[in-house]
This record gives sequence, structure tokens and C-alpha cells, in this order.
Amino acid sequence: MTSTQARTVSDTRPDSLWGSSPYPVLVVDTQGVVVRCNDAVGLILAAAAPGSSLVDVAPAWLCAAHTGLVSPGAHAAADVEETVRGAIDGRRFEAHPTVRGDGSVAWWLVDDTDHQLAREALLIERERTAFLAKASNVLLSSLNLQRCMDVTAQMAAESLADVALAIAPSRSSRLPVVTCLRGGAPVRADMSVNPDDVPGLGEALRGFPPVPSRWIDPAAAPAWVVPEGFGPVGSIVITPLPGHGVPAGALVLLRKAETASFSSEEEVFARLFAARAGAAMSAARLYAEQTAITDVLMRELMPPALHRISGVDFAGGYRPSADHERIGGDFYDVHPASVKGEASLVSIGDVCGKGLEAAVLTGKIRNTLHALLPMADDHSRMLGLLNTALLNSHHARFVTLVLASARRRGNQVDLALTSAGHPSPLIIRADGTVEEVDTRGTLIGALPAITASTITDSLAPGESCVLYTDGITEAKGGPMGDDLFGDERLKRALAGCVGMPAEGIVEHVQMLAAQWLGNRRHDDMAVVVISAPRTHHLSAVNGHTRGRFTA
Repeated sequence: MTSTQARTVSDTRPDSLWGSSPYPVLVVDTQGVVVRCNDAVGLILAAAAPGSSLVDVAPAWLCAAHTGLVSPGAHAAADVEETVRGAIDGRRFEAHPTVRGDGSVAWWLVDDTDHQLAREALLIERERTAFLAKASNVLLSSLNLQRCMDVTAQMAAESLADVALAIAPSRSSRLPVVTCLRGGAPVRADMSVNPDDVPGLGEALRGFPPVPSRWIDPAAAPAWVVPEGFGPVGSIVITPLPGHGVPAGALVLLRKAETASFSSEEEVFARLFAARAGAAMSAARLYAEQTAITDVLMRELMPPALHRISGVDFAGGYRPSADHERIGGDFYDVHPASVKGEASLVSIGDVCGKGLEAAVLTGKIRNTLHALLPMADDHSRMLGLLNTALLNSHHARFVTLVLASARRRGNQVDLALTSAGHPSPLIIRADGTVEEVDTRGTLIGALPAITASTITDSLAPGESCVLYTDGITEAKGGPMGDDLFGDERLKRALAGCVGMPAEGIVEHVQMLAAQWLGNRRHDDMAVVVISAPRTHHLSAVNGHTRGRFTA
């Protein structure tokens, strides 16, 4: 009950005022006897008349309120009077008391049914709006399809039904289903069932409008829809989960026989929730499909695990310009010789730009070089044909490149090195000196004709040749934050790598570059090391496996 300030303690209104009041009014004395009532009282309390007992003509809630108001000491305890509420013949009333000078109470009865229904409807709408907002936030916080199905079933079971099933469409004979009981956890299953066995489910999975629940016989629900121990089903709602152009699935809601059936308003609300759930599931499905496609396309672009090929040790490492990306504009490939005794071909390059567009071009360059492998012993010819291919493509980009042919001969490794606008290779000698290979050439894809010089050299056991991109030497960092790592610092670092295995040299260079950069922005960085093993008896390991990396 809510308190209101007392209106009066002495009522001297004339009888005509009582009779003309639009509200039912009855005056009851301290003994509970009706003293006076107007004509409007007869519309709701037909038996009320002067001289009748209140308990015989009024509902219990009004009698109790009157007794409490006229009891001894009631006014000494407080200077307020109580407004009470209750029902009369299915209508909701407010009873406002006015204490008269003789102790009797005038009860003014106000029909509050419409106001109460409006307040309840507003409260329901507020709760539903809050639920939909929460559902949107929770569902869109994940791009995992299974997680979205779990959340859909659980939220629906908690707020819409006694049990909910989120069902995703499937191209196979097994249907992905998540079932959740109210108060329970989602249960996942792949069921070999026919959705058309459930009236309206097959249509919902195909994106057709929902079937009204009154058209669905609850007894027709198959056993796989009803959880074990659930009991008789009282009503079913089946609504599609609309997606982005294609159906995202279906939502099945069940209520027990003893629970009220779904109203038309509840079915509409279920469709509003299903629209949000379907959008989230569709987005998650699209993301999963795109991720799968990306993984397939990236499989050939990610760095291979380089190893000893035809008696020569190879190792490589790559770091993209953005740590959240997996590919970029730097790349390297290792192509094992197809004939025993021939040279393996190594390529390392840097495409102008970074990101996905640069990575697409590196893929085309890689494929072109692979097609030109039959002429791998003629680097200049390979580079010339590659230059022609790039000039004839729609890409307005160029690339710097180094080709290195490595062949095991006795205890040493013979090299043929050709640079096309790329940083010169570095050779780590056994005595700790670092030599720069003097090979020069023009960019690929920039001019109609290119020039390039090929230099031959040899690696003694324990010596290595380092190929790298300018992302390493141009990395800005150091104490002041804007110093380049530089060629000389790289050479000093490599001088301390004498005798290291190829993998160790790659890791050492990457570690030094990372320390120099800190958390600063940087370009793509790639490094490949070719080493002549120290052992005298070298065996080819998987010598016909094609190793390659494009990033």
C-alpha cells in the first residue's frame, strides 16, 4: 500500500455532492455499517445500501482496510491515511479513504484497471527491450558459430520457453542441434533426423515464414525434439533464424502442458529475438567460411619448415609489418633441384607496398618463378621474363629480388647469386669476416628492360650466405627511437654467428631486429640463410620436397 496525506478530518459536504460524484462513494461508520452511498456504488457493489454491513457487500481487501483505519490508536500512530488496491468483479480499483469528524470513513472507489494494464504493458515492453538489447550485445560479441548457437538456445530457454532448440542448416544428413532447458546448460548434438518430421521445421530451415503455434499439434513433436524427462508438451513455437541472404537456422520453443500456451504477442517477440540471433549466426557462419577459404589460400603462402636439401642447409624467417597479419609484401621460396646433382633455387623478394594487395602480387611472382624453373641456371633470363610478365599485368607495382642457386660439390656449396635492385647478399666466412656479394641489378616490373649481374662464390663447411629484405636494415629504433638498424650493425651481428646453424642465424637476426624496434612500427622483414654443413657425409633429406614461402 502507498501512503497519501489525509484529506480532511471533518466532512461537511452536502448530500448532493455525494450523489453527483462520478466515482462510487460509500460512508462506513466505526462499526463497519454502511451509513451512506451514492448511486455509482450500485454499479460495482449491488448489495450496498445504508444500514448494510460492509463485510456483506464489499470485498475482503476493502473490509480489512476499513477495520485497520478505524481501529483504536490508528490515527495516533500516523497522520496519514492509506490508499488500498484490489479487485472487484475482475476490475482493479483504488480505494481512497477520507476520515470524517464522527470517525466514519468515506471510501472513494476509482477504477484503475486501464491504468494498471498500461503500466504492466509498459513494464513488459521495457523488459523485452532490455532483453533484446542484451541478446544483441551477447550474440554479436562472438564470431564463433557454435558459441552463437549456445547463447541463442540458453537465452531463449531462460526468457521465452521451458526448453529451446537452436538448429543450424546442414548439407549432410546430420543436423547440428543445441538444446537447453530453463536453468540448464546448452547441450550440443549432431542428429541424423529428418526436420520435416516436425511441422514447420523444414520450412523454417529453408527460410519460409513461421507457422502459427496454434497450427502445430504438440503431440506430434518427435522424441528427439523433447528432452528426456521433460513431460508432455503443451505448446510449440517454430520460427526461422533469418540470415544474410540465406537462412541461418531455426529456433524451436517448447512449453510444458501445465504452462500457459504461447500468445500471439509472445510469438511476435520470439521472431524479434530470432532475427537478432539469426543475424549473429549468419555473421559467424560467413566468418567461418571466409576463414576456411583464407586458410586454404594461405597454406601455400605461409613459411615452410626449411631443412637440409640435397646436402645444403636452408632456414628462413618472416615477420609481417602488422603483427595481426599473416602475410605481406616480403616473400621467399626454396625450390629443390628436380635432378640429383643440380642446384636448388632460392628466391627472396620485396614487393612495393604491404598488406593483402602486395601479398597477391607475391603469389603471382612465386608462380611465375616456379614456371621458369627449367631455366634456373640462367638467372638473367629468368628475371627478364619475370619483368615482362609484371609489365603486362594490371599491377602498377615493382619488386626487388635476389636469386641464389646452391649446389653441393664435395665438402663445399657452390653459389650463383643475382640481385635485381635488392640488398646484396652477405657471406659469413669461417674466420668471422662478413663479405658483401657485389651483385647489382635493376628493379623488376619498373622498366621495359633490366640489367642484372650474376656472381659465383663458394661456401666452405660452416660458412653461410644470408639473404634479407630491407625491412631489417631499415628498422627504426634504438635508444632514440629513430635510428636505422643499418647495414654495418647487421654485419657486426653476423660476424658473431660464425659456426652457427642456419636456424640459429635466422633466430639471432630476428631477435636483434625485434629488440631494436621495440613496439614501433616497421616494414615486412624476411631473412633466408644458406649454409654448408660441417659434416663430411651429408645426405639429402626429402630432397624432392618443394619448399616455398610467400608473404
